Amino acid sequence: MSPVRASSFLLSCCVFILLIVGACRGQGSDCSCNVTNSSCDESGACRCDPGWGGERCERCVPTPGCLHGSCQQPWQCSCEPGWGGRFCDKDLTVCLVKLPCQNGAACVMEDSGDYTCVCAKGFHGRDCQLKTGPCYLRRSPCKNGGLCEDGNGFADDLSCRCLAGFTGRRCETDMDDCLMRPCANGATCVDGTNHFSCICPAGFTGRFCTVNLDDCASRPCLHAGRCLDGAGGFHCVCRPGYTGATCETEEGGRNASRHGDSPFRVTVSERSAAGLSDVQLIVLLVLAGVTLAVVVLTGAVVLHGHCRARGTAPCCPLTSSQQPAPQDECECHISFLNVAVTEKKKLNSEVI
Repeated sequence: MSPVRASSFLLSCCVFILLIVGACRGQGSDCSCNVTNSSCDESGACRCDPGWGGERCERCVPTPGCLHGSCQQPWQCSCEPGWGGRFCDKDLTVCLVKLPCQNGAACVMEDSGDYTCVCAKGFHGRDCQLKTGPCYLRRSPCKNGGLCEDGNGFADDLSCRCLAGFTGRRCETDMDDCLMRPCANGATCVDGTNHFSCICPAGFTGRFCTVNLDDCASRPCLHAGRCLDGAGGFHCVCRPGYTGATCETEEGGRNASRHGDSPFRVTVSERSAAGLSDVQLIVLLVLAGVTLAVVVLTGAVVLHGHCRARGTAPCCPLTSSQQPAPQDECECHISFLNVAVTEKKKLNSEVI
């Protein structure tokens, strides 16, 4: 390395060291924090250690909850005169100033800062304010959870304060909870021990049977009928062609056929064959067959009577000698052709 470059490098190092030393001196002179309990940041503000506070971190932080105390070190609670306890919240002068103990009791201060009352004979309680009365001397005679009262021991006799649902001198009688008729909508009230229950009628629910059930929830109306909910029931508005309480019945049509003067009526349901039972289908087919047979027989009888009224000749075929065949050899054929056709055949035979 040349002497010039070596000199330049040494000069640069010296300048850099002087700058760092100057900066450190300037920072130390500007920081006014308690160096024992804090440190300065780059801007010169104090950053306190845990347990210290204040603008320059010169004040210790006492125990959280310390009321009447101070500290020399963090998290201490040194009580002021007249106060004691872990948090300096116990008044040590309570026995001298406030005199909490009653009925001639002696007040004693404890190391924890609390006081204790030494009661005279016949008294008890924290401040000896209660007299040893009938409720304290013997077991409470009150039944069913009743509270024994004797006027804090000063009453001559005890009494019982009964819970709801009980009555009597010692709360021994269970009251009838159904006397006020709490159940609605005709429900049956059942009395119990300090309670009651309601047996709701159909269509109602709830503790007092006051909630009306939706009777249409089960969709009782058939064939797309409209259901109207009511109090303890429902009503179905049926579509045309259906009837019944739940629109279950389909209205049928009626067909009639006459045999002689008496009408023979056959009622045919409008339901499809798929909706008929096997017995109903058989009966329907039998009735249809009987009706058809009656119609055919009636037509045959009418045509036979008409043929006999016109004579037997037209009914029998003629021979080549223009003479009709004997009556016993002539077989009369009943024809369903028109009478005009028979007359035409007769004229043709006479011409021949």
